Amino acid sequence: MGEKRKRGRKPKVPATTETMDFQRAVTQNDSVSVPTTTQNDTVSPPDAEPSATANNPPPSRRGRGRPRKAGAHAEDTEPYAASPERRPFHNGGASSSNGVLLEPQLPPANWENVARVVPAMDAVVKVFCVHTEPNFSLPWQRKRQYSSNSSGFIISGRRVLTNAHSVEHYTQVKLKKRGSDTKYLATVLAIGTECDIALLTVSDDEFWEGVSPLEFGDLPALQDAVTVVGYPLGGDTISVTSGVVSRMEILSYAHGSTELLGLQIDAAINSGNSGGPAFNDKGKCVGIAFQSLKHEDVENIGYVIPTPVIMHFIQDYEKNGKYTGFPILGIEWQKMENPDLRMAMGMKSDQKGVRIRRIEPTAPESHVLKPSDVILSFDGVNIANDGTVPFRHGERIGFSYLVSQKYTGDTAMVKVLRNSKILEFNIKLSTHKRLIPAHTNGKPPSYYIIAGFVFTAVTVPYLRSEYGKDYEFDAPVKLLDKHLHAMAESVDEQLVVVSQVLVADINIGYEEIVNTQVLAFNGKPVKNLKSLADMVENCKDKYLKFDLEYQQMVVLQTKTAKAATLDILTTHCISSAMSDDLKT
Repeated sequence: MGEKRKRGRKPKVPATTETMDFQRAVTQNDSVSVPTTTQNDTVSPPDAEPSATANNPPPSRRGRGRPRKAGAHAEDTEPYAASPERRPFHNGGASSSNGVLLEPQLPPANWENVARVVPAMDAVVKVFCVHTEPNFSLPWQRKRQYSSNSSGFIISGRRVLTNAHSVEHYTQVKLKKRGSDTKYLATVLAIGTECDIALLTVSDDEFWEGVSPLEFGDLPALQDAVTVVGYPLGGDTISVTSGVVSRMEILSYAHGSTELLGLQIDAAINSGNSGGPAFNDKGKCVGIAFQSLKHEDVENIGYVIPTPVIMHFIQDYEKNGKYTGFPILGIEWQKMENPDLRMAMGMKSDQKGVRIRRIEPTAPESHVLKPSDVILSFDGVNIANDGTVPFRHGERIGFSYLVSQKYTGDTAMVKVLRNSKILEFNIKLSTHKRLIPAHTNGKPPSYYIIAGFVFTAVTVPYLRSEYGKDYEFDAPVKLLDKHLHAMAESVDEQLVVVSQVLVADINIGYEEIVNTQVLAFNGKPVKNLKSLADMVENCKDKYLKFDLEYQQMVVLQTKTAKAATLDILTTHCISSAMSDDLKT
């Protein structure tokens, strides 16, 4: 898996602050302004913000663009602007003799490229979504709904593509065509979390009249011109920005917490551009705008999901009737650039590859591959000592690109070097099973309550809900270690914790137990949340004994605990002691 990029926001050091922003404009139904989401961060409702008083001023928020210069009125700057600030354009002092400001002399535009894109712009739509996110800290509730605006575009088969984060936890999705005043209700067909793509459709025939679907073009080369079209913040009409392809590599997808092929462009991508198409100079779609880099020292660095990833998502849906995901090899590997390391592994001077450090126990290849095997090639493509493979003319890319081109259930031929012998294995590929999942795939969080103890399964959204965007720095070390390094031993394994204790007479002395892992119940290991709930519900012993992390123990009388649970649920207005998925 090579070096991983931190998904959370970096420490609060101004000189090195760097984030990946989703380009989705967020609004509130009650007209309260909310900052744009960053790093798949949950947007809190306005009533969750602390009230501003003379002794408790509102927290300062960093702007999305370049930092403002401190001036005489810097202290008057409002942290939450009601709308984007628009400043008058000055034409370098050019004016007529009577002082009237002349029309600005703009540079000549590339009208030939614009003309090619204009017919295709009719297929670009504005996406209106109402989101209702789960409350992972109080899993029996949901957060206050909020709305967002983003972009999308029509493709063949009466379908529309947009970003997954644009419709995440959706309650209602509506689409509006260019030049139309009608919003059409849309149906979400599939959401690809890893690749940040969603597929929609509209049942109303009127929506499809007079619009031609976009055609996909080939993967562009470096310095090829691209035009990004969408509905970004700053106006209600369609917006066009242009630039060139400046980089192409395996990119960290902020929303999906995965690494797939991505394009870096220098065209401006702003909030609301999410899901909008990127056109080449022939008017064909070569990608989907989905995130941008926010850093003090950079400007206009945007990222586009390229056509190979888009076509993989579409063909996956058409083949299986649903989105099944991008397969992975299920290993962690080490570079073999050191000559002494290669010699110790028995590699010849003409052999290159990467060494397997660890293998996922749930991966199909865990039965044939072993740690310290050297992977020489994947499907006949030789792998270099730094883990790259040839990619087009004069370029190289990480060999995970070859794996991502496959589909779940496909097989691949892997050649390895083991004890100076070359072996070949036909491996079946599958999706990744994480001990702490990066997403819940739209499902509400699971929970179980007994005697005021709230048990839940740890996920990345749960950690973010508990500790904010800096959860990789603020969460308990034991949880972070499992999040970053632990591997699931079985497909149904979960990390179960006591998230909090709803204080009552029966749990006196246990009030300070928070986010502590449950290791065993009455001497039996806890495999997942459902197994724990079943064991507690069916317990006939006199005591309920929970073995926790840090050698802590919780002991409760069985009859008293079950009797007290109902009163605690009533006190906290909780309808059920367990989530619906645990009842089946």
